[in-house]
Amino acid sequence: MERLQKKYDVIVVGGGASGMMAAGRAAERGLRVLILEKNKNLGEKLKISGGGRCNITNAEKDVHEFLKHYGKAAPFLYSPFSQFGGGDTFAFFEGKDLPLVVQARKRAFPHTERAIDVYKTLEEYLKTGQVTIKSNAKVSRILFQKEKITGIICGNATYTGESYILATGGVSHPETGSTGDGFKWLKALGHTVADPTPTIVPLAVKDPWIKSLAGVSLSFMKITFYADGVKKFSKTGKLLFTHFGLSGPLILNSSGMVAGLLEGGAIVTATIDAYPDTDEGSLEKKIIKTFDANKNKMLKNVMKSIVPEGTSEAIVTLLGNIDPDTKVHSVTKDERKALVNLLKGLPVTIEGLMGYDRAVVADGGVPLSEIDTKTMRSKKYDNLYIIGDLLHITRPSGGFSLQLCWTSGYVAGDHAGSSAKV
Repeated sequence: MERLQKKYDVIVVGGGASGMMAAGRAAERGLRVLILEKNKNLGEKLKISGGGRCNITNAEKDVHEFLKHYGKAAPFLYSPFSQFGGGDTFAFFEGKDLPLVVQARKRAFPHTERAIDVYKTLEEYLKTGQVTIKSNAKVSRILFQKEKITGIICGNATYTGESYILATGGVSHPETGSTGDGFKWLKALGHTVADPTPTIVPLAVKDPWIKSLAGVSLSFMKITFYADGVKKFSKTGKLLFTHFGLSGPLILNSSGMVAGLLEGGAIVTATIDAYPDTDEGSLEKKIIKTFDANKNKMLKNVMKSIVPEGTSEAIVTLLGNIDPDTKVHSVTKDERKALVNLLKGLPVTIEGLMGYDRAVVADGGVPLSEIDTKTMRSKKYDNLYIIGDLLHITRPSGGFSLQLCWTSGYVAGDHAGSSAKV
């Protein structure tokens, strides 16, 4: 009796960045591929990534330096990155007529700076491979028997394939459909799943002076964090003030470590150095020079010439015992030194992390010890591949999150399905 052939070689659950890449690569190999997507359209989170500009990867060419950004996960990632790394991402998109441009901190963006163009490139990749897409397909259950996945249930329909790729994303930006469904299924399948925390996320603060600066962005600031008054770490970079606190690359790349301090139950505070490349003595000389040129003006009116642009009114509120209406020729030496100290250590009190709705990335998911990272295959199920934000990997902003999606997606798509033609 002739054996009935399965309808699909590969079923991808989730049509985000990693899922689209995985499906496209599997189809490129000649496989019959199905994407099951719970939303009406694919790539909802991708379309808003990087504030709509899409930080597609990082241009760091040294793989060792690149992988350092993934922390403890780095040793597991050499194999997949040797198969599809940052340079391959450049070649992939530019080979499909989407040139990339490298900006500050080696961040790479599409030349158009439009995330929608990245999506359209992947959409065309899927069309070329004749990938079948079923949208509004909310998965309710994953069927399994022994060490094999046997099917996917969506409503009244059951879809079967030779291999299955889970690419449902984590829990950041839940409005795009990333609601942690994949974590629940993986737990049911017997995988260990680390609870997610928003790791690349803005910080909520108590300080009114910061909130009054909402919308102001400063390109080169240094922030130092303290737990119960003890210095823990410092970082330098671009800072954005918001109505709820602090954001920008400097904060997003600090929030994971801040989360650790908060989890320990400590009172977390910080100081912002408005002049990180200027020592106290040099800053005081600068202030003296400004005062000498404006002797008969009130301090509050001279502050604009001393503090970062757009911050004078807010910083004036922090002067404490120094009367802002004082003529600068009457400012005492001690008051001047207090002003220097203030500018080198503007006070911040951290209330906590903003939630998943504002998170750029949330960690959590399956530890890499349960994944064969040469193929992205589960070590528990022979025909299951797990990719993207379902993997428990902490990473900073700067293109490293999407690169993980491209890498894990490509590798899974390259290995899933044993009946590959190429």
